[in-house]
Amino acid sequence: MTAVRRAAPVLVATLLLLACAGRAGATGYRYWSFWERTGGHWTYATQGPASVRPDDGAVQGFRFTVGADAADAGRPRGTADFDTICADTPAKSGAKRVALVLDFGTPADAPSGETPPGGRTVCARVPSDASTADALAAVAGPLRYDTNALLCAIAGYPHKGCGEQVSTDHEPTTATATAEPDSSGSGSGPSLGLPIGAGVVALLAGAAIWQSRRRRDASG
Repeated sequence: MTAVRRAAPVLVATLLLLACAGRAGATGYRYWSFWERTGGHWTYATQGPASVRPDDGAVQGFRFTVGADAADAGRPRGTADFDTICADTPAKSGAKRVALVLDFGTPADAPSGETPPGGRTVCARVPSDASTADALAAVAGPLRYDTNALLCAIAGYPHKGCGEQVSTDHEPTTATATAEPDSSGSGSGPSLGLPIGAGVVALLAGAAIWQSRRRRDASG
């Protein structure tokens, strides 16, 4: 009985170390994520902006973010309504209108020495066969791409760097920023930190209850 009781704190300490280890050394990428508005929610685009040819009335977004994959990439924040964004851009024969939401991210996700501009929305009126990249170039230049055609900068931001790997050991911006729903109520990406922390708390609570019952049994 004594040996088992002594083992409980060791088990708890081990669980804590494992939980911390799960977060330590985490890495992600700093990049412009590309989103499409589908059914009132943001959906991570499965193609690059040069390949997508949106219809008239489409809403598409870009968010500068730090994340390991699509699951924890920050969604664009702010107004994402086509009628609002393109209210002053009338339809025109042979052209289409694409509403763009540009979210330059937060200071925590910015490259060293750079400050993200404020987010903006803009309506691009482009030829009917234009891609999202064409629409973006028409209203948010200068754009910067790397040799692999990865979008590196929108409206000149950031000034340098492109998809570089970074540590995400700090509180991830995606967890805090995407927790704030935009005005259209889009959801946020999952955060691994919360389930891990909740699991450790539950295990600690269970160990405390177990020890308390053992003490009562022994005294009885």
